[in-house]
Amino acid sequence: MTDATRRPTKRSATSVTPQPAPAARGRAKPADATGDPSRNAAASSTRTLRAAERRAAIVDAALDEFIARGFAATRLEDVAKRAGVAKGTIYLYFADKEALFQELLRSAMLPLIEKLDAPPLPGVSARATFEMFAEVFVREVTQTRRADLLRLMITEGPRFPSLAEFHYREVVVRGLAAMRRVIAYGIERGEIRNDALLQFPQLIMAPAMLTVIWQGLFGRYSPLDSLGLLRTHIALIFDEREAT
Repeated sequence: MTDATRRPTKRSATSVTPQPAPAARGRAKPADATGDPSRNAAASSTRTLRAAERRAAIVDAALDEFIARGFAATRLEDVAKRAGVAKGTIYLYFADKEALFQELLRSAMLPLIEKLDAPPLPGVSARATFEMFAEVFVREVTQTRRADLLRLMITEGPRFPSLAEFHYREVVVRGLAAMRRVIAYGIERGEIRNDALLQFPQLIMAPAMLTVIWQGLFGRYSPLDSLGLLRTHIALIFDEREAT
């Protein structure tokens, strides 16, 4: 039998040589590429806003959980549930529970410290500056959940030194420096006669912290006039018998 009359044999399915695919007409565009820069910018802005909202929700939920349970007993699962996100979402923003607590301290306290950190206004007395501090502290700390956060820091700090060190570095050091600047300003103006106060700016902060502790422990039995206490303390600093 000749080659011309030989019948072709059937190939198996696995031995079929694949045919080349038709040439692509153009490179595929990414799914989110619309070709419209304004729409892409709007979509990016929306994603950024949603991410910021999720982050804020996590921080708010963390404040609730830390205040209710303390640092040690708070679980990230509970924070996520309260915030309405998956636990894994928290790790997109914070490395661990300690980083989340640090951000809580930073976001709650630094805006207040920045107000205190501003140099005295020209022509404004040191006495008036301290009175403004007292009003801001009462309004933005003792009458808000920042007071709960400070009380939590006082109770948990000794058990978690890294948290205490962070709070000292980020909040306390800057607060004391601000107090020293105002004290020096008052001495220069002749308003403050005892320059030993420069050594102990804690004396300015102590009554403010007392109001936080008192209200947390005894406020339900004997509410404290926090602003009245701070004004009386300021009057004593300036050697006055009565606050004006």
